[in-house]
Amino acid sequence: MSEYIVEMKNITKRFPGVVANDDITIQIKKGEIYSILGENGAGKSTLMSMLFGMYEPDQGEIWIRGEKVNIKSPNQATKLNIGMVHQHFKLVRNYTVTENIILGIEPIKRYGGLFPYVNLNQAAKDIAKLSKRYGLEVDPNKKIEDINVSLQQRVEIIKMLYREAEILIFDEPTAVLTPQEVEFLLKIIEELRNGGKTIILITHKLEEVKKVADRCAILNKGRLVSVLDVKDTSTKTMANLMVGREVSFEVAKKPSTFGEVVLKVENLWIRNQDNFDIVKGVSFNIRKGEIFAIAGVSGNGQIEIADAIAGLRKISQGNIYLNGKNIKDLTIRDRIEMGISYIPEDRQDVGLILDFSLAENLSLKDYYKKPFNENGFLNRKVINDYGAQLIEKYDIRSGQGIKTQVRSMSGGNQQKAIIGREIELESSLMIFVQPTRGLDIGAIENIQKMILEERDKGKAILLISLELDEIMSISDTIGVIYNGEILKIQATQSLSINEVGEFMMGVKYDD
Repeated sequence: MSEYIVEMKNITKRFPGVVANDDITIQIKKGEIYSILGENGAGKSTLMSMLFGMYEPDQGEIWIRGEKVNIKSPNQATKLNIGMVHQHFKLVRNYTVTENIILGIEPIKRYGGLFPYVNLNQAAKDIAKLSKRYGLEVDPNKKIEDINVSLQQRVEIIKMLYREAEILIFDEPTAVLTPQEVEFLLKIIEELRNGGKTIILITHKLEEVKKVADRCAILNKGRLVSVLDVKDTSTKTMANLMVGREVSFEVAKKPSTFGEVVLKVENLWIRNQDNFDIVKGVSFNIRKGEIFAIAGVSGNGQIEIADAIAGLRKISQGNIYLNGKNIKDLTIRDRIEMGISYIPEDRQDVGLILDFSLAENLSLKDYYKKPFNENGFLNRKVINDYGAQLIEKYDIRSGQGIKTQVRSMSGGNQQKAIIGREIELESSLMIFVQPTRGLDIGAIENIQKMILEERDKGKAILLISLELDEIMSISDTIGVIYNGEILKIQATQSLSINEVGEFMMGVKYDD
């Protein structure tokens, strides 16, 4: 009997214009937490997608429990007790939570012993019990399209747990979780390992690897660089091997110089789809050359504030002023043309059109203007030239350059495309919502540098992030939100991370 539960031997996978995995061999022991590290686009998700049957390798072999297998579909992988939580959710948006979780393994009952039907009520009860057990509470009867990104991630995790997989692949499972939820999930992962499960953890967060992983495999541009014992390896060594260069963990930030007020939010009230007030009387200003960060636990109204400013969500009360003009009744396009750039939380549903090419996505905010559009006709040469220019400027990696279908790109490179497009608008107000979610250490370093460069050019920046370390590192002013209310607005340098954390949990109120 092999000591390895999973062996992937000499795996090579090619896509048009790119070798995603190049002769990779990894061996994973039963009951260990094995982490796979690498930059965005390094081939991590592709490698694990082959183990889960979503792709077949062009070369190489996969062995499970000492036996060679040919995994041609996720159903086959499930039969081999392999489960996967995907970075980009595999959910049907107009189905309920329950329908998504049981899809493909529906519990069947029979009326009068004859007529089969799916027992949704029993499945919903089982899912509610399972979600409560793991602290991942979701409403089993809600539709996916009506819940936020964080809850959708929970559904993916529960879906795997519901199938009782033995080999569990987590692809960026903490990317949309709060710090408290991350800690809890890492404990769950350790408990699953202690219960005999084998965990494969794909993550960009090196501190998570240090906390829970036994070994890590590091990929760089599709090749296996090293396999290391985590306890004997520093995060700096891992980061340098991932990126292929020396990575700085310090953020170089110049002293702030504030100008006049660009954005004024006044007594803002917003209701959710259930007609409850989710934002309650919020007011704040952002000046030229200022990064104003809203810190808060997920679901406290911060995303709704960003959406309202950008025009994606209606407000029930209050005013929003951009450079002195009230924009609360303006269309999204009018707001863009007045000077708002928006990097959304959900890059796939809101930030991009996945079936369009990279060049088309990079010109989404300009396609109707000259020179992109001449007399009602798109100028493809201008669109393609502009796309090529941004690909080079922002180091957007893609298999077929401007022709690449955005759906096929890694999450990090999708994010670079959105940020590049929005920066090029030269807007006076830039809204960044979770700008570094799911990105590797090198990409995080680059994006934080870009945000600071825009601030130093005099842009007003609204930053919404669940990464408290990120907020403390790059913001000038922090507004802490709890239960839809801003409890505190203060200069970042005069707040400690513990004080911000207390406000985020509603423990400490500002007198």
